[in-house]
Amino acid sequence: MTSFIHSHYLIIGSGIAGLTLAIKLAETYPEKTITIVTKDRVEESNTKYAQGGIAVVLDKLSDSFENHIQDTLNAGDGLCNKEVVERVIKEGPKYFQTLLKWGSQFDLNKNGKFNLGKEGGHSHHRVVHHKDMTGFEIERALLNKVHHLKNINILDHHFAIDLVTNNKTCIGLSVLNCKTNNIEYVLAETTSIATGGIGQIYGHTTNPSVATGDGIAMAARAKANISNMEFIQFHPTVLHSNQTTSAFLISEAVRGFGAHLKQKDGKRFMFRFDDRGELASRDIVSKAIDTVLKETRHTCVYLDCTHLDIEDFKTQFPNISQHCLSQGINVSKDWIPVVPAVHYLCGGIEVNEYGQTSIQNLFACGECSNTGLHGANRLASNSLLEALVYAHHIFEYHVSNSTALEHTSKPHIPFCFQHSINNESINTMKTLLQQLMRTHVGIVRHQSELYLALQQLNILQTTVDKLSEKSAPNIKLFELRNMIEVALLIVSQSIERDDNRGGFFKTDIQSGQVS
Repeated sequence: MTSFIHSHYLIIGSGIAGLTLAIKLAETYPEKTITIVTKDRVEESNTKYAQGGIAVVLDKLSDSFENHIQDTLNAGDGLCNKEVVERVIKEGPKYFQTLLKWGSQFDLNKNGKFNLGKEGGHSHHRVVHHKDMTGFEIERALLNKVHHLKNINILDHHFAIDLVTNNKTCIGLSVLNCKTNNIEYVLAETTSIATGGIGQIYGHTTNPSVATGDGIAMAARAKANISNMEFIQFHPTVLHSNQTTSAFLISEAVRGFGAHLKQKDGKRFMFRFDDRGELASRDIVSKAIDTVLKETRHTCVYLDCTHLDIEDFKTQFPNISQHCLSQGINVSKDWIPVVPAVHYLCGGIEVNEYGQTSIQNLFACGECSNTGLHGANRLASNSLLEALVYAHHIFEYHVSNSTALEHTSKPHIPFCFQHSINNESINTMKTLLQQLMRTHVGIVRHQSELYLALQQLNILQTTVDKLSEKSAPNIKLFELRNMIEVALLIVSQSIERDDNRGGFFKTDIQSGQVS
């Protein structure tokens, strides 16, 4: 028997964007129900792994909104929406205060003021942080708040399969209850996608295992507008290892603290590529490392922290210091081996200033959305800020606009499953996908390789679609279907782009040979 769950507001995802929206709605409408769907534990999200912090102008004596705006525009390389940039940065301090009110704690200096960090692409110290575990701290405070609001219903271990639409209006979601393996439907007046990133499509990524692009894939299948998917931000410095699974991030703030990037022979190389050296924006640093690795044929470059005040370093970055030590790297005397890895998606589901998508009653917020803030390359630590501001804008829309769902319009979408599928074959296809993306759709791309990737992805998609039609519910197969959907968006939009901007670089454009 098909199970239907009715809710006033539905939120898919449990990171900073989804939880912030849920809290604001729950506090304002105590008589209404807010349902959060998350495919893992509610604590597991991209937010949890955000090390650096929130970029926000708090010290107007040494910094200004104008400085932060200009840094963001510079990083975005001409593709930012300036109105969005101005709005997010000027509203940021107000919504940062909300985090403080809800219990998030951030590092203070000896004078009792916020200890502001500086990261690549920033002209001033403006990054508020909690050691090197800022996202973890924010998630802790938000979840504590959520658990005290009785009208928030959390459906953890529920995998979002597809949006349910009626006449180009979203009326809810089909989900796989991973505890019972049954298909259920959540019907709601509005649905907000806050599902985070897409890093697992590449395999070698700073993102957690849950970051498989599910929200974007669902929106694409529902025919929502999706853009700028070619702009994948590679974080320049993740700990080098021989594994291709989720990688350990060495925060941008480590270079802001004064660490030097070096080749194996000890030579610093960043000033060859940018006058800002190690503090250049992420796209420049990642491409520089990629160039050096190809020149030297080495497997990694190194972060040298040995000239720094190590006790201060360990106080500032306890998690990084401890993890390095667990891998046999003593930061006081050893260089940290690093390589770039997929970190952040700058594009996504197109939204307006209120987080509305092109589908009625469907909203998107956080990394899965394309607000226009990041343009061709995200400025470090602007993402948590964006999530805070746009969660509030979606909330404002709900306050100003009443919506109602005809609960009689129940969907009837039969799932006719027949056979179980071997997870080993799914894992094989997933590995093939990840190798394909790393090989052909990396930091530096080429048109012919993109067409080759497109051809192979279409074959893979046909195979998975046929399996999905006859297989029993399987979260790994659903994830793979989503990963292929998003990979196709990345590749097709990479083929279409005919100019190099920010995090996107295609060699054919450089030589003027794109056809």
